[in-house]
Amino acid sequence: MGIGNNNNNNFPGTVYFPSGLPVPELLTESEAIILLRLDTNGPKHPEKTLQFYRSEGLLRATKVGKRLRYTKTELLRFLEEQTERTNGDIS
Repeated sequence: MGIGNNNNNNFPGTVYFPSGLPVPELLTESEAIILLRLDTNGPKHPEKTLQFYRSEGLLRATKVGKRLRYTKTELLRFLEEQTERTNGDIS
């Protein structure tokens, strides 16, 4: 399983959900939660986590009709930035 898509040189390869299905170019909030593997068990609310990331300017959503959608490229960019930031904190 690769990370990224063939349309973005920063992320070569195909991206897959944990289920093995390929990730579409435009994702619903539920699909973004799955791709980011946000905790869906327990008292946490992954929708509020996405809202927090948006309000902090860490993640951008696209409004399509009345719903928010996330591009695959944006989610992969977010993961890359979080990885770089987190790795900088690890000694």
